[in-house]
Amino acid sequence: MRTAVAAALAGLLLLTGCGRPPQQSRAASTPHGYVQGAEEMPEPQSRLLLAGDRAGAVRLLDLLTGKVAPVADVEKVESVTGDGRFAYLTTATGGLRVIDTGAWTVDHGDHVHYYRAAARDLGTLRGRPPYTVAGDAAVTAVRSSDGTVRLLDRARMEKGELAETGRFTADAAVPYAEHVIVARGGEVRLMTRAGEPGPAIGACEDAAGTAVTRRGVIIGCAGGALLVTEDDGAFESVRIPYPRVPSEDRRATEFRHRPGSTILAAKAGDAGVWVLDVTARTWRRLRTGPAVAVNAAGDGMPVLVLTGDGMLHAYDPGSGKEQARTALLRTPPTGAPAVEVDAARAYVNDPAGRTVHEIDYNDGLRHARTFEPGFAPAHMTETGR
Repeated sequence: MRTAVAAALAGLLLLTGCGRPPQQSRAASTPHGYVQGAEEMPEPQSRLLLAGDRAGAVRLLDLLTGKVAPVADVEKVESVTGDGRFAYLTTATGGLRVIDTGAWTVDHGDHVHYYRAAARDLGTLRGRPPYTVAGDAAVTAVRSSDGTVRLLDRARMEKGELAETGRFTADAAVPYAEHVIVARGGEVRLMTRAGEPGPAIGACEDAAGTAVTRRGVIIGCAGGALLVTEDDGAFESVRIPYPRVPSEDRRATEFRHRPGSTILAAKAGDAGVWVLDVTARTWRRLRTGPAVAVNAAGDGMPVLVLTGDGMLHAYDPGSGKEQARTALLRTPPTGAPAVEVDAARAYVNDPAGRTVHEIDYNDGLRHARTFEPGFAPAHMTETGR
């Protein structure tokens, strides 16, 4: 009897095994990190999206090969910003043109994936410029100057579709930790990714300017900055006050930094440049005079400041001392020169010189390469990081 039962069980297991492949075999058919329509690469696929102001040329400069490829023709571009993959072009007609540059990085904490795909034009969002854009892996928040915030489904953006999932009004909105951090009327509160209101978590008068860092979300406020953090689903906020409250025209209202880093830079009007150390929760003002463009390379690395005389300066963020300078742009600067920073290099567009400069900021601002895209690159943003 026992022999018959054992034989029956063995036969049942054999039939089950034939009818359904083992779980390990099924999982192996889809490699870890697989993204449909994209190619995974061993290194960052850094690209610069370059746009002319009036000519309409929008091109991608591949920083690995140095080759320039056309993406679209968008007339009368007035500004460009990016979120690591998508570029957002404000036009003179008031629309926000969205371009998928086809290069991005996915950070899983203990490892990173790098991808490349074909670039494509996703179309135009209508609203009132200027726009601010912030996003994470699931949702992108686009705010118009009238306060209207539209939440876009990131997964559908990646498939080439601009699909709105929520809409509300706010002074600032930043997707973070499976929620959206929203500042409105002096109050900061949580919202769901669908735009449904949640609890208040802090206060921020006259909110303007945001940044996402490894330590949390920064929101610029009239009296300094508010840092919002999350730990196991619990959100907290803490104020980082200015050492002395500046006038309205000297406030930090647009933060620039290497993605993920905790050293932020912002223009301070004619007074110079603000440096915010999120880890130390301190402000420092660099007495540089008016800045054309700024950016911060990260912890222990320089803050880069482009001034109206075409000089690029490197400052130590801790001491505020100038470490290096180099003559870079033809003067006076035209268009909208920007300083883009990644893990090893900085990039500065020179519309008057019809060039883009690559700078090694860890080697005394050494001029590494010069690119000639074939038109005046009035606007620039880096993707693939």
